[in-house]
Amino acid sequence: MDWLGKMNGAIRYIEEHLTDEIDTAEAAKIACCSVYHFQRMFSFITDVSLSEYIRRRRLTLAAFELQTTDRKVLDLALKYGYDSPEAFTRAFQNLHGVTPTAARRPGVLVKAYPRMTFTMSIQGDVAMKYRIEEVGSFSVIGEKNRINMHEAFEVIPPLWEKANQNGLMQTLIDLLWSQPPTTPHGILGVCANGNFGNNEAFDYYIGAISDGEPLAGMESLQFPESAWAVFEASSPAEVQDIWKRVYTEWVPTSGYDLANLPSLECYCPPGHQPVAEVWVAIEKNNR
Repeated sequence: MDWLGKMNGAIRYIEEHLTDEIDTAEAAKIACCSVYHFQRMFSFITDVSLSEYIRRRRLTLAAFELQTTDRKVLDLALKYGYDSPEAFTRAFQNLHGVTPTAARRPGVLVKAYPRMTFTMSIQGDVAMKYRIEEVGSFSVIGEKNRINMHEAFEVIPPLWEKANQNGLMQTLIDLLWSQPPTTPHGILGVCANGNFGNNEAFDYYIGAISDGEPLAGMESLQFPESAWAVFEASSPAEVQDIWKRVYTEWVPTSGYDLANLPSLECYCPPGHQPVAEVWVAIEKNNR
């Protein structure tokens, strides 16, 4: 399928550049999505972060070379992107459990992480409730935090608890009720401005749609007119499962590409059904 070809093309690009600089924006371009969505999609599908996959593959190849050639540790450190033999040795030992020098000895065990290949797994036994919405431009105001993608599941829930305790949540609820109903309508968790680096960080906003100026301690984020795929969740706890199914089940078969816009988690007002929604900006795949 086209989606499989795009993802495997991105893996092929990464594998071809394991011994030089990997341009994650180029890999995301091959996969036809933003860097942020590519990182998240990769993590949800494979259960390992993109940076960790690259680290494992580089150190796997380094172990092969240590055992089959007489290349110096310094040369291999530089080849696989480490600034010094010490940094290479620490990373190697963390992954393999032995130093590069020890890995050369007969009978020493090291780990091999093979190249990934994306294939289609036929599922579809559980329905996903979704709709397509055409939404004009809008602004979100909210409190912004920079989040390390590896720590997102641990860090984000306490941010919502803090918002309940420090009055942010009530301020956003008051804002919602002080203006005409918006689309989407609810308290929003916004994932934006993802980038690839040592931290694979992104901005996470807790906010709401508003045409007004940002309140004290808040920032504004602008959204252009776009089409959105909206997925219903029966509870806030189901949102992460929805995200995984969007990336692993819906995107590969939908005929849509992910647009280069921030994604939204909408937590609806009390009494509203559904309880929560996931909003993903999309573009029709015409290829």
